[in-house]
Amino acid sequence: MQPDALAAGKLPPALLAHLLANLPTDDPALLLGPAVGEDAAVIDFTPGQNRLLVAKSDPITFATDEIGYYAVNVCANDLAVTGATPRFYFPTLLLPPGASDPTEIENIFTQIGRACRELNVVIGGGHSEITPAVRQPVVAGTLLGEVARDRYVHSGGSQIGDLVLLVGAVPVEGASIIAREKRDELTAMGWSHDELDEAAGYLFDPGISVLKVAHAAAATGQVHAMHDPTEGGVATALLEMAVAADVGLDIDLDAIHTPPRMGRLCTAFGLDPLGTIASGALLATARPEALPALEAAWSPLGRRVSVIGRVLSGKDGLRARRGSVPAPFPRFDVDEITKLFE
Repeated sequence: MQPDALAAGKLPPALLAHLLANLPTDDPALLLGPAVGEDAAVIDFTPGQNRLLVAKSDPITFATDEIGYYAVNVCANDLAVTGATPRFYFPTLLLPPGASDPTEIENIFTQIGRACRELNVVIGGGHSEITPAVRQPVVAGTLLGEVARDRYVHSGGSQIGDLVLLVGAVPVEGASIIAREKRDELTAMGWSHDELDEAAGYLFDPGISVLKVAHAAAATGQVHAMHDPTEGGVATALLEMAVAADVGLDIDLDAIHTPPRMGRLCTAFGLDPLGTIASGALLATARPEALPALEAAWSPLGRRVSVIGRVLSGKDGLRARRGSVPAPFPRFDVDEITKLFE
């Protein structure tokens, strides 16, 4: 009997954990290696020195418009939540035959270059080719950065009793993708051009980068864990943080900030905002007494800070509520954004 085929998106956490367990990852220089919920590696190439190497690889497979900009920023976010500064980017660009022209390719290179300049990142190399293996442009990149030895943070650092904090709104990235990829359908539904232009612009304002807010948090020395909610949305990111730290969570779903227009864009295509790709927000955990220092660090950046829950012991599991009313903890086998492309 053939096993069931997997749906598009991330591998299921249990399967991924099983596969990772069979890989060679045992090296004393690898301080933080592959694990469910961890999105970057931390490597000690120079023992005794203060700087650690941080590395990340990630593809962009959902978005097509501004794909180069997405690719750089998504990798940079995964470095930022370790406290690292991104330095060198290595993109691989795969293009479908018969549907790619020099102008389109130049646009993607321009997007990559613009995003790197904004983050003070240098292109260190990469690869590009036209191949029948893809049906739409795909950018997969590796980003290298560095962090002080005593300042790196990881997704699995949450401690029992920590507050769970959300900086920003969700789903910024998902709302922008919907506005860009489904503009004609939304126009036919009655959405105005001004509304759609503003929503498409969420990519840049408030933007999908969390580099500044993550660095501000890391600089306080008060955060125990940080994670950026990407594929699978904020709900999956919370699950990943819990798995990485072997802890439980109590989450108030009503405290997760979803601006009305972002919610309406999701509803227009039957998407749940909690499971929709959400770069542009930051999840963090810290002791309750650290909240004033963190709010002071984030306030100049103009990002909303919401206390959305608390870290519990692992035996307490994952709990959710709407205010004081218990609710099922939201789980998504694949990102809700995949519904756009079915």
